[in-house]
Amino acid sequence: MQLNNIPELIKRTFPIPGRFKGALSSDIAELSGLLTNAKGDRSLSYLSRPNFLTAYLYYFLPWNLFRLSRLLPDLSLRLSADDVITDIGSGPLTFTSALWIARPSLREIPLEFNCIDRSAQALEAGKKFFTSLCGPENEKQKWKINLVKEDIDFRKTGNKTSKIKKAALVCAVNLFNEQYEKIPHNNTEGLRKIAAAAAELMQKNGADNASMLTVEPGVPQSGRFISLLRDCFLELKHQAVSPCTHSLSCPLSPGRKGQKNRKQWCHFAFDTKDAPPSLHRLSADAGLPKDRLVLSYLFTTPENFKHQNPSKNLTEKHLNTRIISDIFRLPENNFGCYGCSDKGLLLIKENKNRINTIKNGNLTASFINKNNQRDEKSGALIAGLIKE
Repeated sequence: MQLNNIPELIKRTFPIPGRFKGALSSDIAELSGLLTNAKGDRSLSYLSRPNFLTAYLYYFLPWNLFRLSRLLPDLSLRLSADDVITDIGSGPLTFTSALWIARPSLREIPLEFNCIDRSAQALEAGKKFFTSLCGPENEKQKWKINLVKEDIDFRKTGNKTSKIKKAALVCAVNLFNEQYEKIPHNNTEGLRKIAAAAAELMQKNGADNASMLTVEPGVPQSGRFISLLRDCFLELKHQAVSPCTHSLSCPLSPGRKGQKNRKQWCHFAFDTKDAPPSLHRLSADAGLPKDRLVLSYLFTTPENFKHQNPSKNLTEKHLNTRIISDIFRLPENNFGCYGCSDKGLLLIKENKNRINTIKNGNLTASFINKNNQRDEKSGALIAGLIKE
């Protein structure tokens, strides 16, 4: 199933009676306001309201599938036959559907998914969509889907779901922001407490060798939360695998000494040129046009998992570097972008032709300029790209 076909598949699976179609754009706009307003009240589970569920299915589901489908192909997921995947706060099975789309090689492996959400309506809609996504071969597909209606309060220490097996992969997509977005930006300790509770919740629902994947909106508060969540997982004997290139202290961690550029946070953006025109039209009608999809994420594994060094031509003088910004113009006809490495934040400075070979989110190799020069504005070490 190609991503371009998703909007049409949603229309066929969840047809809207003609008299209600005119309200779809306004429902999408209202739901977006509820989801992005830190003071909004979501205690009654917005996906249990029919109009909001429809708005979510038509707008948020396809955009989230596009977003996750850019991320999932590059993650070093280790899934074997009969493994269990637990998705906490799964809504309409967004992660499960995105994995089916983005990792077709996994479709032939028997896997069991525990999809947990407080909205039974969202879970049932997700199961219906996933069945349509699999198509005529659905009866032969090897993935077992368990719908678990449960409201997990991750702020309660030690909370875990009942009635399910511990998982090889525990996921939480757009779950924790409902709590941390209410914390003031300068309240690092409050944010850290939520991160600690979130990490413990995920660990409690995973097997001893479980991997953990957290995906959140690509906004500054999410970047702060992800950095603190990373610290919490390190304390739980996990290693940061992606987007991190190391398991040392996070260069963008809130309160880190010497960090001058407080506007920089770990997030990744993708353009939406390939999204279907019908989805762009719906977004524009709702007053929510999308030129870019942005996310912050963290993927960790137990410390004893071995991962191959993914960068080419890496020597003692070179650094594994994750690109964490778009390219921007610098003085003297140079161009730059920010990168993250075990040496901290980097400002990669190159000519236009060389720097155009990389994009936000890429993993590459760089070298520190002579004399460990730093950028005056950001405090980042100035670096260059190695030649392939």
